[in-house]
Amino acid sequence: MAKPKKEILTTIKLQIEAGKANPAPPVGPVLGQHGLNIADFCKQFNDATKNQMGELIPVVITVYSDRSFTFVTKTPPASFLIMKHAKLKKGSGVPNRDKVGKLSSAQVSEIAKVKMEDLNCTTEEAAFKTIAGTARSMGVLIVD
Repeated sequence: MAKPKKEILTTIKLQIEAGKANPAPPVGPVLGQHGLNIADFCKQFNDATKNQMGELIPVVITVYSDRSFTFVTKTPPASFLIMKHAKLKKGSGVPNRDKVGKLSSAQVSEIAKVKMEDLNCTTEEAAFKTIAGTARSMGVLIVD
């Protein structure tokens, strides 16, 4: 006899620093309002991301009707990776006028390869163009 499928109540999307999930806001209140075991999630997330310390990790948490959950981690946001490679604290406030950093084409290709699985691109060239566009909108120049 087949087990009945669990009913999905909701999905929660958060961005948490790898290995540093704790019950404090924003994690605790968001999970608490859905009746999830916050400590259990934090332990599982920290174990799953301990090898990516220092990176911002998007996570999609699926909450089921029996208060259980599953989660999927994604690759860090493109803007985070661009700032990391260009050694920036933040992007430009006026990107069309003020340039705040530079990236080489090789660095953009490297970021595109990392982000490929989470982008809706089918080729590496399309992923490169997507990441280059994000960099431009942050005031980062792409140099060859």
